[in-house]
Amino acid sequence: MTAPGPAAPPPPPVPPGVPPVPGPPGGPGVPAPPPGPGVAPPFAAPPTEGGRSRLWLGLGVGALAVLLCCGGGGLAIVGLAVSSAQATQEQGRTVTNNYYRALVDKDWSKAYAQLCTDARRRESRPDFEQRVATEPQITGYRVGEVDVQTLTVPVDVTLVGGKREGQTVTLAPDQQTGAVRVCGVS
Repeated sequence: MTAPGPAAPPPPPVPPGVPPVPGPPGGPGVPAPPPGPGVAPPFAAPPTEGGRSRLWLGLGVGALAVLLCCGGGGLAIVGLAVSSAQATQEQGRTVTNNYYRALVDKDWSKAYAQLCTDARRRESRPDFEQRVATEPQITGYRVGEVDVQTLTVPVDVTLVGGKREGQTVTLAPDQQTGAVRVCGVS
């Protein structure tokens, strides 16, 4: 059983000429329905004019920025690879030319200086000089293009007496300087 409580306050008097407003449909404690059409909303509606255009413009600018950043880095890597390959080509042709020029000039110490560290470890300078002095002498040569993948260079050699043969020079980067050196001839 519930205890009787205070009675609800009486409704305010209605001024003359105004129709009475019925009470809340659910009785006391139930909120009144919202006002109908023609009543100003508590906030203004957000503008929609040009909203999509700005959104797509912003997305396009963002995509362009990402493309420039990533694309620029990709181009830099490609440029580095190309310049590295060109540098290897140039160094390979130069060291091979210097090696064969020294053999033609019979400057064995200069030819030995073009060898890589491993080749020098395998054969001392006196052993190298003795070996190349007893081999058929080279009177001319033509250096081909360096294969950057395998680090080999084809060389057309002309020997004493006019005999011609093809040789392949194997190159290797020097461990100390990074320069390309002759590491073998076959």
